[in-house]
Amino acid sequence: MNEFSAVDVITTKRDGGHLSEAAISWVLGAYARGEVADEQMSSLLMAVFFNGMLPGELRCWTDQMIASGERLSLSGLSRPTVDKHSTGGVGDKISLILAPLVAACGAAVPQLSGRGLGHTGGTLDKLEAIPGWRALLTNDQIREQLESVGAVICAAGQGLAPIDRKLYALRDVTGTVESIPLISSSIMSKKIAEGTDALVLDVKVGRGAFIKTVERARELASTMVSLGTDHGVATIAQLTSMNAPLGRAVGNALEVTESVDVLRGGGPGDVRELTLGLARIMVELVGIDVDPAERLDDGSAFDVYRRMIRAQGGDPDVVLGLASQREEVLAPRGGFVASVDALCVGVTAWRLGAGRARQEDPVSAAAGVLCLVREGDRVEAGQPLFELHADDEEHMARGRAMIGSAATIGDDRGAIVPLLMERIEK
Repeated sequence: MNEFSAVDVITTKRDGGHLSEAAISWVLGAYARGEVADEQMSSLLMAVFFNGMLPGELRCWTDQMIASGERLSLSGLSRPTVDKHSTGGVGDKISLILAPLVAACGAAVPQLSGRGLGHTGGTLDKLEAIPGWRALLTNDQIREQLESVGAVICAAGQGLAPIDRKLYALRDVTGTVESIPLISSSIMSKKIAEGTDALVLDVKVGRGAFIKTVERARELASTMVSLGTDHGVATIAQLTSMNAPLGRAVGNALEVTESVDVLRGGGPGDVRELTLGLARIMVELVGIDVDPAERLDDGSAFDVYRRMIRAQGGDPDVVLGLASQREEVLAPRGGFVASVDALCVGVTAWRLGAGRARQEDPVSAAAGVLCLVREGDRVEAGQPLFELHADDEEHMARGRAMIGSAATIGDDRGAIVPLLMERIEK
């Protein structure tokens, strides 16, 4: 006879009580085995959403998620391992530059990434714009590439924290996604199971992020940093602004092209700034005394990028094609660009075909938005603000209908939030 019942666990948390380690272990294990129904787990997730978790509960919950699957062993590599996780943003192509850059500094970077959903792009979708590039690697292939190249960007294996997929699917349809304990355990269970020595968390805050306020972003960052360090992973979080899109390009092939520009020493200043800011924390965490700016400027990072793409079957030198339909969006009046709304630009790129509404939806490699102005720029009436890219008129019409409110033009320059906002560590 079971010591626990799902109803007892649900009502304990519903009434603000503390779940014991045994209760958490039982309910997650029983759910994984199909002995706790989806509707019961949905009720428990809603109770957690409203009442939260104490640190001990959260650590145990995360432990059980890790224990539900395999752990990737990265011990024995000749380099220290360090990874980066972003909570998702618009135009966030940083991983494509950061992984080879930090590898060029002497670390091994196991960047296990995901696909985009809604207005935020996915790293795997971007790289799949490169012909032949493959996202799926075995654990042995990951280790081999980390040793030989120093960087790998690939899909997280199905065996890492598999219960997270079941829980996330429930959260997605029950309105419980935006719970800090549930977000933290979801992200950190996979990153801890990944086996990296150190981790940098890029926690986005602002209009284009799912967290809109600095206070809530700080709470999420602190929670994840504590989980990482408590599990032996050296962890630091960096709060970064996601009011405006990162860089100029939003869309899969467009972002790959912009990433290569940065790796070649050019590209937008904000992309370079964030990449270097995160890279400096990553090398600091693993004790490497190298300035990443030197490795970016001397071509070392670009060389690692080319080897990384080639190792996964892609052609790093291919020129990615543009969409068949392109259309400029013009400024209705002169003045200053007071804001460029990251959420609006991200949704526009999604409607143009660059994103998906469901995980199984296809995406267009070429669709997206080029942002031709930055916040604070002075513009004249009729000056191009954005360039829309789509594969057909139907998608172009959807994007055209959305982009109109993306840029606000006023008589004065608005206040611009710094890109690098706060560093959070335990």
